[in-house]
Amino acid sequence: MKKIITTIAICGIAAAMVSTTSCKKNNDDDMVVTPTPTLYDSLGGTTMVADPTNSGQMIEKGRLGIRSVVDSTIFVIAADTALNKFFPVLLAEVTAGNTTGFAALSKNLTDFFCVATGAKNFTYAGKNMVDAHDPAKNPRMNGKSSTADFDRFVTDLVTGAKKVGLSDQLIGQVGAVVNTTRSQVVQK
Repeated sequence: MKKIITTIAICGIAAAMVSTTSCKKNNDDDMVVTPTPTLYDSLGGTTMVADPTNSGQMIEKGRLGIRSVVDSTIFVIAADTALNKFFPVLLAEVTAGNTTGFAALSKNLTDFFCVATGAKNFTYAGKNMVDAHDPAKNPRMNGKSSTADFDRFVTDLVTGAKKVGLSDQLIGQVGAVVNTTRSQVVQK
């Protein structure tokens, strides 16, 4: 577990170093600023592709990639008895055939990660991370998370991301984004 966290931290530092703007001279000896692609760009960016879950609709490739990781991770967490205890409302809904809560969670998390990775075409309108993880402010949560719970979430995120074919490098960069929320999510 510590190895995963250390790897994510190292990748995050490397991503931060790589994500700076570079400059080069053009033919007229003027400096030209070349923006380095965002993590969202690395995840597929704004290229439009067919949405496999919504026939006839198009979706940005970056958003599709993020949504795929989010949905895969939600399923991994649903099967993880160490974490699924935090989501009894969602699990009961899905078990009863009601996927509206799942769809809302998927959309909120996808929006959050799109914005957090540099997407310009989306906004996150969900709860802030503290309120989203506080059962007193979010009745869909069952308990507050510990550091061990957060570490387990990171493990499940890695598993979910690998299931959809995300590279280790991109997993590390996404993990670095997730780790920025640790102090807000861990509340016990």
